[in-house]
This record gives sequence, structure tokens and C-alpha cells, in this order.
Amino acid sequence: MRGLPKFEHPDLLAGTDNFSDAGVFRLRPDLCIVQSLDFFPPLVEDPYTFGQIAASNSLSDIYAMGATPTTAMNIVGFPDDELDLQVLQDILSGGAERIKHAGAFLVGGHTVRDTEIKYGLSVTGTVHPQKLATNSGATPGHFLMLSKPLGTGFITTANKKGKCPEEAYDAAVESMVRLNSGASIAAIRHGASAITDITGFGLAGHAREMAVASGVTLTIYLESLPLLPEAIRLGSDGFRTRASASNFEFAQNDIISDRDADDDLFAIAFDPQTSGGLLVALPEENVSQFTADVSETDGFEPLAIGRVDEHQDVSLRFD
Repeated sequence: MRGLPKFEHPDLLAGTDNFSDAGVFRLRPDLCIVQSLDFFPPLVEDPYTFGQIAASNSLSDIYAMGATPTTAMNIVGFPDDELDLQVLQDILSGGAERIKHAGAFLVGGHTVRDTEIKYGLSVTGTVHPQKLATNSGATPGHFLMLSKPLGTGFITTANKKGKCPEEAYDAAVESMVRLNSGASIAAIRHGASAITDITGFGLAGHAREMAVASGVTLTIYLESLPLLPEAIRLGSDGFRTRASASNFEFAQNDIISDRDADDDLFAIAFDPQTSGGLLVALPEENVSQFTADVSETDGFEPLAIGRVDEHQDVSLRFD
């Protein structure tokens, strides 16, 4: 992005700066549109489930901004000269189910012939400017909450090799399919100072983005991380993606930790997540109510995994 022209406007509230999860433009004093786009190849075998996961992942960026998804458009790469079009129908049906569940509307899309299946959404949402969330306001003293367990990268990698226990796979799919709407609403309701969603750069990568954008240091308690079943064991057995290594290499010089990259629990902080949870910075006094609200809507109890500190020598500390 460094070589591209910079776009500036008083109503452009979130653009290419500060690693924002989505772009935000103010249309009028009481209304902003929020836009994002995401797509990727299949990470599960069932086409319908893949469509659900890809759509949930795309919708997540809108929720990370405290916004409500309004419309969505399909983005598809598909080898129609090699695969039956029923596969594509199933993928799009899975995506449509999640769009409908989010209360949004599918309004079209675009498909190209590709050698590899790819699917995702371009999503537009809306939000009042005063309820807009970003990743750049994390306040020292606030607690860090995580609304979904970690480990989807390790688990889906093991599943592709036929080495993943059914319980672990099912738990990962349930987590990836689940929308972040409940956590987003609760975060705004209870005074979140910053929000981001945890996806391809892993917990460490996206937490570092929040820290840099906010000018703070985030301290993360490794022993408090919520984990999917078998995730640690599968990571220890070597089922890690190439992105795990690149995520660590990118962030390692801005991290303090007494653990090395081979430590299984430390490694999961760099595991690329698909349709991961929201990382939310909240005032301490609001943590219990946020936890109760998300538990009621999502069936998963978010955990306090760290705190926001004044800026120190690095952006991230792992204790």
C-alpha cells in the first residue's frame, strides 16, 4: 500500500491507515457506511460448510467495527470446466444462509473461472458515528477479552491430512461458522475502547496491530487463552501452516516473551485463524456483564486474556 496514493477526506473515518478491519465513510452526521472484502480457498471438504465459514469470516470485519451488515456480494473463483456446478451451488447456499442469519441481503456478485475454488464476500454495513469501533483506541487499564477459542489453523491442517479427531474438527467448524454479532453488540454496549477480529495474522498479529494503532502495549496471559479441543496437541504434532511461521517472523521483533517459537502454547498465538473471535478492550467493571451477554448469545464464555498497558519498549508482552 505504500506506493499507492493516499486518500484523504473529512468524512473518511477509516481508510488504509492503522490496519483497520474495514473502511468507513460518513454519509451524513448520523450514518456511516462500513465496507470490507475477503475470500479464500476451501479449508474444509463440505462445500456448504465452506460457504458458511467464508461468509462468516467476511461478515466479521463489519462486526469488528461495531456495525450492522446490510448488503453482501459474492466473490467467486471456480473451475467450472473441472467440477460440477452443484459444488458451486452448495458453496453459495452456505454463504447465503449466513448472510440471511446476519439479517443482511445478498445483492449480487461476480464469478471468474479459476484453477482453484475461492469464495468470500464484499460486505457493506452501517453504523452511527458515535457507535463506531476501531482497533486504535485501546485504553491503558482495560482488560482484553477474546470471544472465540483459538486453534482453527492447527485443526484444519490436521484434518486435511486425515489426522484430526472428529470432536476437534466439529468444535472448530462450529466456532468458524458462528457469527461475531453477539460479541460485537455486547462490546459496544459495554464501552469497548477498541475491537479487532482475529483472522489470518493470528492472535499475536492482530493484537500487535491494535497495540501499534493505539500507541500502547498489550500484555497477554498465555495460560488464559481459550483453546479448541486438541489444538495444542495437533500443533505439537507438527500440523502448523506456513503462515504460522511467517506470522512469528513478522512480529517477533516487537514482542517480549520468555518462551520460544517451539513452545506449543506460545505457538498458538501465531496460528492463523479463520473466522476467529473478536479481541475486545473493555473497562474492568464491565467485563462480567460483557461475559454474561456473549455467553447468552453465543453459547461460549469469552475469557479475559490480558490487559492494556502504557506503551513500553514493545507492542506485545506474553506472560
